[in-house]
Amino acid sequence: MTTTPIAPVAGSLPPAPDAKIAMGWMHTAKFLTTAAQLHHLPPITVPEIAFVGRSNAGKSTCINTLTQQKQLAFASKRPGRTQHINLFSLGKQGVMDAVLADLPGYGYAAVSRSDKVRWQQVMVNYLVSRPGLTGIVLLCDPRLGLTELDEALLEVVRPRVEEGLKFLIVLTKADKLTRAEQAKILSITRLHAGGGDVKMFSALKKQGVDEVAQLLWQWAHPVPGAELAQGDEPAPDADSADDQEPEED
Repeated sequence: MTTTPIAPVAGSLPPAPDAKIAMGWMHTAKFLTTAAQLHHLPPITVPEIAFVGRSNAGKSTCINTLTQQKQLAFASKRPGRTQHINLFSLGKQGVMDAVLADLPGYGYAAVSRSDKVRWQQVMVNYLVSRPGLTGIVLLCDPRLGLTELDEALLEVVRPRVEEGLKFLIVLTKADKLTRAEQAKILSITRLHAGGGDVKMFSALKKQGVDEVAQLLWQWAHPVPGAELAQGDEPAPDADSADDQEPEED
């Protein structure tokens, strides 16, 4: 007996792929370009997903773990040194169907005030005006929780999230916490996620890797014809310490 596939609900995410499919897709990541200024970035016509976070939150390690490539994202031994927006293309058979954007880490004390102000402005401009931006992944060290700078970033992107921009908080270095501590920080962070998703993540233990890859695949492959009719309420998103890790942006 055959079964009839259930049609996707308008505004919903597509079904999550098998983890092997999502991870295989992530593995296709290749360096595309780098730019020190927003206007130097090329126009992108495919979904773009930005990774942001404080210096040494584990952003480069997260990207490298998801893509199964040790040195795709640059991990500087001196946080704050990476001051470019780096784009990576994704897609099988040489057909680009999404882009990852690695934004400079913020909040590192040794960076000069002028550099901090300049990059904060570049980041804000990118987050509020970048065409094609589909989703934002905020990397956070759960031992520190959401800092004032993280909260400020949440306020910047809140209007776009309310308009449908996907948003995920990845709590890195989960292996450095007990299960009880993980459960506590998950509950606290979800209260401040503004409707976004929250995932625990450990590159060392591979915790959350498949789940994050599957969610990003869903973001980049929207259901055709699933755009919301004007006035419709958006459907909810999908359900919602690395070892010897180099300091990084």
